[in-house]
Order: sequence, then structure tokens, then C-alpha cells
Amino acid sequence: MKSLNSDKTFLITGGTGSFGKKFIKTILDRYKPRKVIVFSRDELKQFEMQQSDAFKPFENIMRYFIGDVRDLNRLKRAMEDVDIVIHAAALKQVPACEYNPFEAVMTNVIGGQNVIDASLYNKVEKVIALSTDKAAAPINLYGATKLTSDKLFVAANNYKGWRNIKFSVVRYGNVMGSRGSVIPYFLNHKKNGFLPITDERMTRFNITLQKGVDFVIDNLERMWGGELFVPKIPSYNIMDLAKAIAPDIETRIVGIRPGEKLHEEMITSTDSISSIEFDDYFVILPSTKFWDIKKFRKESNGKEGHNCDLGFSYNSSENDIFLTVDEIRDLTIKNVDGANDIIYGD
Repeated sequence: MKSLNSDKTFLITGGTGSFGKKFIKTILDRYKPRKVIVFSRDELKQFEMQQSDAFKPFENIMRYFIGDVRDLNRLKRAMEDVDIVIHAAALKQVPACEYNPFEAVMTNVIGGQNVIDASLYNKVEKVIALSTDKAAAPINLYGATKLTSDKLFVAANNYKGWRNIKFSVVRYGNVMGSRGSVIPYFLNHKKNGFLPITDERMTRFNITLQKGVDFVIDNLERMWGGELFVPKIPSYNIMDLAKAIAPDIETRIVGIRPGEKLHEEMITSTDSISSIEFDDYFVILPSTKFWDIKKFRKESNGKEGHNCDLGFSYNSSENDIFLTVDEIRDLTIKNVDGANDIIYGD
């Protein structure tokens, strides 16, 4: 990718998280960034990154900024001479956001706007914010704050003025093996002799961390500014996941939790009127017209996209691709640390 191989400086908010570390390692290995700035609140995680074998060879171009996205002045200082910003920092745990609602607003909404303002102030070239399936027709506060954040980043293209800057959003479902997600929860709970199942009908989207990173990198190249990118990814049924991880373990139905959906959704039927489908991803168009839509559909990708059918929705229960039990097990072993020993008892 030429634009990422041309001496660019990156800043990643939430850079010590799972996505941040994988994204940084990927661009360091594949491209030649001028500088990579890790922006996060946790000094211990930053210290561990600095000492790790994965990042120590690149210490001459790595920079570590302690800071919070709630602090606009700190963001402005950190973004000096930055070309590309990836905004991955967020409060993401649904129960924690419900219990501490304004904290979620401060980080996910106000923090998002601070990233926008600091990017405009420093004349950054490209900004991509990470979203979540929970932002589509949200039923919990986390999803509501991320939907608001999505709208803020898209709308930032309205008032960029003369600046050569683009803001876009990437939305995808559960990252396989991420902290607090169902797979590590099941792996850990297996030792109790049973797996708790909220509802036998439940389905989820699935994406590996590397594929999530690759999708963001691809969109840095093709973004026009204002798009919300959604990858085409497979689904799985919760009972198939249980069989993949612990086929001989009892399952117990415990009931769906507050703020939890039976199926994940990334494009609602209401969004369909302004969505375009390409071979391996969708784009939800901005409500404000920033560029010619017909031209975008024909030229933003190597192959022409087409408008989604009216009433179309992209949700995990109606997906064209479902993972089999064997595929889930194989992906889990390859992408979740220690999964092989837990599944097979080696």
C-alpha cells in the first residue's frame, strides 16, 4: 500500500489495547512509518510494550504518550506532525457503561470529539474511528455512545474547511478472543463442568484481530471521507461455539442479559437506503453529500459496487456465511492464546 509506505507518522489512541498493539505491529512489519505514537492512559501497559520483543526493535521510531482522550490539550500536543490517526480508545464493557453512564459519555463521546478537534487543529491527513455492532440500533448505553461517536466523526467532514483531512468510521462485530468476549469466557468456565448459555438461538458475527486490523488498513487507502465501512464476516451459533470448545460439557440456559441482543446487527433496514455493497464489504453513506455517490460507487473500489435493496439488513442470524463447529474450533486454537491446551487438555 503506497500511501502507508511513504514516511507517515501514526498516532493510535488506545494503543496498548488488543487492537492497538496488533495494528502497530502490522504497520511496523509491513510498511516504513516515520514514527508511531502510542496514546493511552495505562503506564504499565506502555512499559510492557516498550520492553516486549515485538516492539523493542522499533524503539527508535516508537513514542509513548500517557494521556486520556478526555484531555483535548494533551491530544493536541500528542498529534503534532501526525499524518494518520486511528481512534481505538473507548470504554467498551456494557455493564460498566450502564453502571457508570456519564463516564462512558465522557470517554466515548466527548473523547471522540476531542480527537476530531485535535486532528483538525494539527492538520492530520486521515482519521479512522473504530465502531461496534452495538452502535446499530443500540439498546444499551455503550452502543448509544458509539453511535453518537460515529455520527461525530462522519459529520467532522462538514466543517474541515480548507484542510486536507478525511474522517471515516470502521464498524465490525466481536473480535475473536478479545477481553470480555464469549470465547475466553467459555474457555475459562469449562473447568466448572458446564457452560452457561443465554439463549440457544443466539448468533454472533466473528472476526479475527488480524482481519480487523487489515480491514482498517485497507480503508485508509480507499476512504473518501464520511463513509462507515462494514466488512463481510462470518457468523456462528452459540451452541456450535459450545460444541467447538467443550463438546462433552453440559450446557445450562441462564437467560439473556439486560442490554444484550439475540442477534448482532451492523446495518439496519433503515440504513439500507443509504448503503452500498462491494465484494467483501459494505459502506453506509454519510447523510450529508460530500462527494458524487455514483462516482464513489464506480471508482472507490476496483470493482463497481451496487446499492443495497430497500429493507436489507446485515445481521448475524441472516448471514450468508456460518462457521461450522470444526471451523470455530480451528479459528479459536489459532487466534486465542492457550486455547489448544484448554480444548484438548494437553
